[in-house]
Amino acid sequence: MFAGMASCDKKIEEAYQNPNAFTRVPVETLLPGIIAAMTGSSSAQGSGFGSANDALYVGRYVQFWATNGTGNQFDQMGGATGGSDILGAVWGSHYYAQGQNLNRMIEWAAEEKRWDYVGVGLTIRAWSWLTLTNMHGEVILNEAWADQRVFKYDEQQEVYKEVRRLCHEAIDYLSKTGDNVSQANLAKGDAYFYNGDVNKWKKFAYSILARSFNHLTNKPTEYKPDSVIHYANLGINANADNATQKFQFGTGTTNSGTANFFGPIRGNANALRQTTFITNLLTGANSRFSGVPDPRVAYLIRENTNGTYKGVRPNKGADGLTTNDQPRNFWGQSFATTTAPALDTGARYIFKNASPLPILTASEVQFMKAEAYYRKGDKASARTAYINGINLNFDLLQSQEYEQSVPANRRITATSRAAYLSNPIVVPVAQDLTLSHIMLQKYIALYVYAAIETWVDMRRYHYTDVETGVPGQVYADFAPPAGNDLYVDNLGKLVYRARPRYNSEYLYNVVELNRLGALALDYHTKRQWFSEP
Repeated sequence: MFAGMASCDKKIEEAYQNPNAFTRVPVETLLPGIIAAMTGSSSAQGSGFGSANDALYVGRYVQFWATNGTGNQFDQMGGATGGSDILGAVWGSHYYAQGQNLNRMIEWAAEEKRWDYVGVGLTIRAWSWLTLTNMHGEVILNEAWADQRVFKYDEQQEVYKEVRRLCHEAIDYLSKTGDNVSQANLAKGDAYFYNGDVNKWKKFAYSILARSFNHLTNKPTEYKPDSVIHYANLGINANADNATQKFQFGTGTTNSGTANFFGPIRGNANALRQTTFITNLLTGANSRFSGVPDPRVAYLIRENTNGTYKGVRPNKGADGLTTNDQPRNFWGQSFATTTAPALDTGARYIFKNASPLPILTASEVQFMKAEAYYRKGDKASARTAYINGINLNFDLLQSQEYEQSVPANRRITATSRAAYLSNPIVVPVAQDLTLSHIMLQKYIALYVYAAIETWVDMRRYHYTDVETGVPGQVYADFAPPAGNDLYVDNLGKLVYRARPRYNSEYLYNVVELNRLGALALDYHTKRQWFSEP
C-alpha cells in the first residue's frame, strides 16, 4: 500500500513540478534574453524593461527630443509621480528581467567551467549596476536578490566599487581558455551582440571601467584621468568592436520583440520630436559652432516640408513654428502624426525596425580620452582624441545600416566631411580647444542611443556650468526649462535622479524610502554622489 502511494506521489511530482523551484536550463538559452533586457525586453510580468525605455524620458531631460505638444512633465524635467512605473525600466531590467536569470547563468556556467559565459555575465552585470545607479543614485546592492521582503539601500560609491570589481573579475574569466570555453557555443547565446568573441567582450568591460572613472570629474580625490585613459586604450577603439544590440527583425516580420525599441513596429517614439538644441548644433546655429553646418544633420534629425531643419522647445510644442517649418517625426511622417507607419521605409538611423542599437561605442571612448587628456593639461593629445571621436561617429553613420535611407543629396561626402573637420570653429588648434568643444561633439555622437550616459555628462556639468576662462556654458546655449515650463514639484530645481521603481519599492519598501527622503515630491532633484565634490 505504502509503496503504491510513494509511486503515485513520484508520478504527480514529475507531472506537476513545483513552479517555485529552479529549473536548470542550458546557459546558452538564458543569454539572449539577458542581452535583450539591456535595452527593452518584455514579459508577462512587465514590458519594456531596459535602458531604451528610460531613455524615452531621459532624452527629454537632455533635450535630445521633446514631445510635439505641451504639458508633458518630463519635458518640464519632472519625475515620475503617483503610481506610475515610468523611469523604472532600468530598475525592472536589473532586478527582475536580468536578475536571477543572470545570477543562475553565472552560477551554472561556473559549475560547468564555461568561463566565457561567466565573464560575459559579469560584464553585463557591471554595465547594469553602473546604469542603474546613474539613474537612481542609492540602490539595493548588498541585499539584492536576498530572500526577504524589505531591502536596505547602499551608497552610490559602493556601487561604483562593485562595478569595478565585477569588470576586473569578468576580464579574468574572459581571458581563460580550456575546459569548456568555446567560441562556437558562446555564439549560440551571443548571436546578436558579439557572436561569441571574448576579446570584444573584454574591450566592453574595459570601456565600462573607463566610464566609471570618467564620471567622477567633480571629485578631486576620486577622479583619475590616467585611469580613464588607461582603460580607454584597452577598451573599444574601433566601430567593429562597438557594444551593439542587433535584431532578427526582417521583411514581413510582425513580432515586435525582435525589433529595435525605437522602430515604428514598437511604436515608442511616436510623440518625440527633435529639439531646437540638437537642431542648432547640427545646423550651425549653436554659438560654439556658429555658421558651420554639420554634414551629419540628415542622418540624425529630420527636415521639414520646407526642406530645412527646425526643432521644438521643451513644453512649447509647435509654438513659433509655421506648419511647413514643423519637423517631421523620426519615422518620416508629419509633425502632428503619432500613429506609427506600417513600414519603416521613411525612418532613418536608429529609428528603423532592424537598425542595430549601440550601447557603448568607440566614439564615446575617444571623447572620454579627450576630456581626460584635457583635464591633465595635455591639449595636444586631447585634440587628437577629439578628432578621432568625431571621425569614428562619421564612420558609424556612413555604414550601410545607418546611411541606407538618407536621401542621396543629403549624404555625407568626402568633401563635406573634410571641410567640416578642417574648420577651426569645429576643430581649433590645441591651445584653443575647450571642454565645450569636447562635450558638445560627444553629445552629437551619442545622440539617441546613449541618452542615459549623456544625462550623466550633463549632470556632471550641472547642465549650465561654465569653464573658467572660457566664454559661455560648457553645453553652449543649453536652456533648461524655467518658470512655468519647469515642473511644479521641482521647487525651482533641475532633475538629477529617477525615483526607485514604484511597483516594487513604494508598495513594499516604504520605511527605507522614507530614510532616503524618497517620499518627498522633489526627490528627483536631489543631486547624486557622482555629480558633487
